[in-house]
Amino acid sequence: MSFVTTSSKGQVVIPKEVREKVGINTGTKVMVKAVDGHVEIHPLPENPVEFYCGIFKNGSSMTKALLNERKRDALHEDKKSL
Repeated sequence: MSFVTTSSKGQVVIPKEVREKVGINTGTKVMVKAVDGHVEIHPLPENPVEFYCGIFKNGSSMTKALLNERKRDALHEDKKSL
């Protein structure tokens, strides 16, 4: 466990051993979020599109959901024009 001090600008330095453990290198973008009273820092993948491609293969399909929504909208518009 490491302890760091917050600067007057709210900055902290992530210790080298922690950065190496989670793959944070120079120029790595990270996501910072507050969760239940603490801060979480997660490194983002270098190519997020490629990384997340296929993430919903076993779950819901965004394309299918959008197509269904378009069909509902089209039906609604047809009813309005009558």
